[in-house]
Amino acid sequence: MECLFRAVLPIEPRDMSVPVLKLDNVRRELELSRDIRQTIIPGLSLEIQAGEFIAITGPSGSGKSTLLYIMGGLDKPTFGEVWLDGENITGKNEKEMTVIRNEKIGFIYQFHFLLPEFSALENVSMPMMINGRQTRKEIRERASMLLDLVGLPDRGDYRPSQLSGGQQQRVAIARALSNEPKVVLGDEPTGNLDSRSGNQVYSLFERLNRELNQTVIFVTHDEDFASRANRRIHLVDGMIERDNRR
Repeated sequence: MECLFRAVLPIEPRDMSVPVLKLDNVRRELELSRDIRQTIIPGLSLEIQAGEFIAITGPSGSGKSTLLYIMGGLDKPTFGEVWLDGENITGKNEKEMTVIRNEKIGFIYQFHFLLPEFSALENVSMPMMINGRQTRKEIRERASMLLDLVGLPDRGDYRPSQLSGGQQQRVAIARALSNEPKVVLGDEPTGNLDSRSGNQVYSLFERLNRELNQTVIFVTHDEDFASRANRRIHLVDGMIERDNRR
């Protein structure tokens, strides 16, 4: 497995002087009506370096998921700027952001969102097929290696309904890694799993971060899992109350 990790996701040299993610005075408001606006994030600045393993915590309604979606270009700030891999993505249109998300960001949600009519191998292959930079043979080989990486070498032909919840989430992680993203973002990625399956998923995140320098950022309510991250950002009312490293 050690060799497979490095074969699947070779470590690339990175310019450590440029944050992989940067938020500059980001503010997010929701327009509830013509005259009423709700502020979710009042003004937040943050820099994340390549290779960090970060937990975002905070009470319900503190803006955790909103912050994560802004980081990944799924939501746009009302004011402020977001930089990904040295590029300002704030003003990108949806077509441009679709390409950026496919190439540079791996998303993992509480619910895996696998396509039920396709096999595990086909689900993992999908982002690479959309990217269109590899042959079908190369895509199939990489998808197989990624399933091996997440501990499912013999489940490639299984459809999601034939897999356990933990196995489905590991397929989702393999899919998120398919295009060698700069950042992996998880929104309560173990929230729908039992404790054993959740622990397996977080152990996989830790290994990806430790052995491959993969940048991992996840939102969680689970104190035990949050304590395993190297950096913990705690939000209250959309503001950073604590930003601790260990």
